[in-house]
Formats: sequence, C-alpha cells, structure tokens
Amino acid sequence: MDSANVLLAFSLTLFAGLATGIGSLLALLTRKTGTKFLSIALGFSAGIMLYVSFVEILVEGRASLMAVLGERAGAWAAVGAFFFGILLIAVIDKLIPSSENPHEVHTVEEMDGTNESHKANLMRMGLFTAFAVAIHNFPEGIAAFVAALGDPNLGIAVALAIAIHNIPEGIAVAVPVFYATGSRKKAFRLSFLSGLSEPAGALIGYFFLIRFLSDAMFGFIFAAVAGIMVYISLDELLPAAREYGEHHLSILGLILGMAVMALSLLLLM
Repeated sequence: MDSANVLLAFSLTLFAGLATGIGSLLALLTRKTGTKFLSIALGFSAGIMLYVSFVEILVEGRASLMAVLGERAGAWAAVGAFFFGILLIAVIDKLIPSSENPHEVHTVEEMDGTNESHKANLMRMGLFTAFAVAIHNFPEGIAAFVAALGDPNLGIAVALAIAIHNIPEGIAVAVPVFYATGSRKKAFRLSFLSGLSEPAGALIGYFFLIRFLSDAMFGFIFAAVAGIMVYISLDELLPAAREYGEHHLSILGLILGMAVMALSLLLLM
C-alpha cells in the first residue's frame, strides 16, 4: 500500500479530530456563542455527509462488493453493511447518557454567572462530555481514515464534514469546564485531548485492519461508513443545527453542503 496515501489519510483524520480545539477556542474567546453560524455550519456538514454517503461512498462500497461477490449477493451485502453502520453508531449513542451527549446544545451564555454550588456539576458534565466525544470520535476516525485510504478526494470531503461537526463538540466540552474551573487552559486542553481519539481510531484501524484489507473488506467498510454518516447527520447534526439557530438556517446550510459537495465531485471527475 502506498505510504503517501496512508500518510494523507492519517493527516486528514488528525485534522478532523483537532477541530474540537477550534470549537473550544470559539467558546473561550467570546462572551457570546455564534449560534447562527453554528446552525449553518452544522447543516452544511450534514449536507456534505448525506450527499457523499448516498452518491459516492455507498455506491463505491456496493460496486466493490458486487465485483467480489456477484451482483445479487454484493447488493445484499452492501445494504447489510449500510444498516450495520447505522446500528453500530446507534448503540454507541445509546451507551452515552443524553446529558453528556456531545451534541447536546451548550452555550457560553447559559453557563455565565454560574454560582459555586453548580461548579461541581459543571465539571462532571465537562469530563463526561469529553469522554463521550472520545468514544464517539473513535469510529469516525476509522471511517475518515478508510475513506481517505480508498479515495483521497473522498477522504478530504469526509474529513471536512467531520471537522465541521467536531466544532460544537469542542464547545460542549470547553464551556462547562471553563465555568467550573475558571481556567481557559484546562478547558482547551481537555477539549483538545478529547479530539485525539479521532486519529487514535485511524491508527488502530490501520494496524488491525490493514492485514485484512481487500476489495470485499473495503466494500463492507465503505457501505458501513455511509450508514454511520447518515445516522450522524439525521440524528445529531440536523437536530443540533435547529437547536442552535432557526430551522431555515439549518436547511440552508444543508442545501449549501450538498451543492458544494456535488460541485467538488464534478470538478474532480
């Protein structure tokens, strides 16, 4: 396998994971959360994920499986892998308490002025959210890495979408920790570290999956990645986008994300 492709895939996954740090900086350097921007950005990320999942990733996975297993068996395997990806990320979400879910909306304004009696609860919220982000980002890291390994152009799109949706995760970690401790450094460090599970997932995926990678395995993983990204978009990104801002802003972001993704894929043909 081309070492340059492996390095690019890992670099893209690292970029996506470190976006949690961008989210924490946005929260810590301002007295007001830019909710309209986040609403459009989350919708944009969902648009990219949905479009690329159905138009590119699932199609590539299906083609790889059909080439190995035959037309009928390959089509069934692709559908099975797609819903396996949805089930996998749904189970992970189920294991994370809703109060610590990294996609629950937390803003700078709601935490400001917190009294002493709430600080212990805020610290607990921040720590558990960081843990939830780490668990949640792990399969996303594998997804971004494998996508980039199979198709670098596709990997860039996937990494960009994941990076955008990691920004509010960084906010969700940093805001409660800052108002619990009063330390911007601690809040940023915890948020930053929670995002490192993304490249960690890529590394583990590389060392454990590399020996099993074949056309059939690539096809299965691609179809499963499509399922994971569709679930994230519908269950997490779009609801969070609507919470952060107005309904029409999230839909505008969604359409823009699809349009940008469609245009970029056409230009790369």
